[in-house]
Amino acid sequence: MTAETAAQQGVTPDQASWFAQQFASLVGNVETAVLGKHHVVELAFTAMLSGGHLLLEDVPGTGKTSLARAMSQSVHGSASRIQFTPDLLPGDVTGITVYDQRSGQFDFHRGPIFANVVLADEINRASPKTQSALLEVMEEGNVTVDGVTHPVGAPFMVIATQNPVEQAGTYGLPEAQLDRFLMRTSLGYPDHGATLKILQNAHDPHRTVEAVVGLDTVAAMSQLCRGVYLDALIADYIARVVEATRDATQVRLGSSTRGAIALARVTRAWALAHGRTYVTPDDVKELAEPVLAHRLILEPEAEFDGVTATAVIAQILLDVPPPTHDARA
Repeated sequence: MTAETAAQQGVTPDQASWFAQQFASLVGNVETAVLGKHHVVELAFTAMLSGGHLLLEDVPGTGKTSLARAMSQSVHGSASRIQFTPDLLPGDVTGITVYDQRSGQFDFHRGPIFANVVLADEINRASPKTQSALLEVMEEGNVTVDGVTHPVGAPFMVIATQNPVEQAGTYGLPEAQLDRFLMRTSLGYPDHGATLKILQNAHDPHRTVEAVVGLDTVAAMSQLCRGVYLDALIADYIARVVEATRDATQVRLGSSTRGAIALARVTRAWALAHGRTYVTPDDVKELAEPVLAHRLILEPEAEFDGVTATAVIAQILLDVPPPTHDARA
């Protein structure tokens, strides 16, 4: 792709270089608090800069809260943590209106959802009614209480967690809500070297990291992502991958159109994060699993045989040929 084409799309090589430097600074800053999870931190910031939300399926004690806190501190934003429980009410998340006897009016008291980074811990422990309270704010960035709409601000990102092992007393997330998470990934346990640093007190899990960019810079970076060049051949490749999830024999319900749009969005941010003004097939391959796997519903027989959505996506990427023509030309 020529410089003229990139400029027409709104992104120049210099802008891509600036974006990559800022992105690397953000990732490196968070890695001082979350050790040994470079790829997951990259995915988390890709979700943020793409205007989406992240679902973490992980066992307790893997650093999910530290990740959310460090991300918000790195962008000089606010963070909140909501512990989802069976008795949690929708108003506990969004906020409620309270009657003020002095003024004779109802005042809105904001809930913990009003933050730049919101950690929804063990989201599958809350009732479906409370889970659904997140749907509007995740999709629209607004909260409506008693007919009045309140914007939550920008950037806004929900990092939701669920324990994939302990299922007693939980409510599975409905497909409509899973579809609203841009990506799903897992932190997992730290490697041996990171564990040694933690045990030797070389790492404080509650440390405060310094802000490296402001919210205005985050907004500018998000805006820049929209101008990354997505060639028609790459768009066709994304469409063929998504369509293949619907035709796979092990899959009862494939990815929605929202999944295809999500994959196109995150590949643009991923390309900029690596200093490019255009998306490549490798970007699609890198992000297809975290973007699409949680949107698939497998056939019961396939699940019984041990087939996973991750394995289905991996096989689709082998079966669907990527573009052979250089999309940059």
